[in-house]
Amino acid sequence: MKGFAERVGSVEEYYFSAKLREVNQMIAEGKPVINLGIGSPDLAPDKVVVDALRSTAENSQAHGYQSYQGIPELRASIANFYSREYSVTLDPTKQVLPMMGSKEGIMHLSMTFLNPGDEVLIPNPGYPTYTSVTNLLGAIPVFYSLDLTKAGRPNLEELENQDLSKVKLMWINYPQMPTGAPGSRAILQELVAFAKKHEIVILHDNPYSHILTKEPISILSIPEANDVALELNSLSKAFNMPGWRVGMLVGREDWIAKVLKVKSNMDSGMFLGIQKGAIAALNLGENWFGDIQSTYQSRRKLVWKLADKLNLTYDTNAAGLFVWCKVPEGKTADQVVDELLYERNIFITPGKIFGSEGDDYVRFSLCMPEFKILEAINRIK
Repeated sequence: MKGFAERVGSVEEYYFSAKLREVNQMIAEGKPVINLGIGSPDLAPDKVVVDALRSTAENSQAHGYQSYQGIPELRASIANFYSREYSVTLDPTKQVLPMMGSKEGIMHLSMTFLNPGDEVLIPNPGYPTYTSVTNLLGAIPVFYSLDLTKAGRPNLEELENQDLSKVKLMWINYPQMPTGAPGSRAILQELVAFAKKHEIVILHDNPYSHILTKEPISILSIPEANDVALELNSLSKAFNMPGWRVGMLVGREDWIAKVLKVKSNMDSGMFLGIQKGAIAALNLGENWFGDIQSTYQSRRKLVWKLADKLNLTYDTNAAGLFVWCKVPEGKTADQVVDELLYERNIFITPGKIFGSEGDDYVRFSLCMPEFKILEAINRIK
């Protein structure tokens, strides 16, 4: 055996992969752990979604390999969804590429654009996969800060003072994970202009746009954005389908075609039943999102109460599936996380896993029934 690839040494095992082993071991030992750390929706998909999967699976002709681009009906449903929800017009034959989840899309996009030594702008704090995939490909992460008092606006003035000649990609994410910064059309307009000036491709990771937001926004609704941006989206959060692994990439047809070259060498298409379920989800009416918003609003109010009992501070204008809290003076985030886990059997996420700007923060997930959040509140004396 002549050794492992050098890229393996550039990343660690994903935090939740390792931490959940410990949490599950505690549960196996009889400890009543309440998991407020993971952003995996606990609610079920709509019945019509499950029925579409079931009826397709019962068809003996439905189990073969599928198109690398997804069936035409799925691509059309994605395009219609973008038209209805974001006022964005897409050609379903050329500007839509179904994905097996957003995380797959992050890898495919990075493989399509990056060579070793290329630089990638990544939000700090931000989704750890942006950094790990960049490192795996031998590219260089360059972190940028966000102004949480201005809806998560990137500090573009700092970036303008840096050498951006090697930067190829910029990851953005609104509503932002983990902070919940909602972003705005004005911020996206600034980013489009920034990208055009420096010849940077913007990749907008947009899975939270229907979770506790006033208006869902796509970067592709911004004038001239199609020249510089692609967008990832997902059914995981908005439609309670995280385990189904259904995502989508939309935008410039020539860039989509290049991503397809990578994707077609890495998977053999999505099971037809999952595609049919995704179509049913994408065609759900406005009541679906209204019910989702109502549920998460109620849960968030309870998480705010829990945070108050722990003397944590948070932004009530934040959006998305999480509550991002600053720890009080005199305590570290690790202390708060460990005390809750080992003394109260409540698991929350330390902000440091999202970058150095998260060192003084913790993150609560809203993916837990209200009675469980109430139980967590009652455990805090």
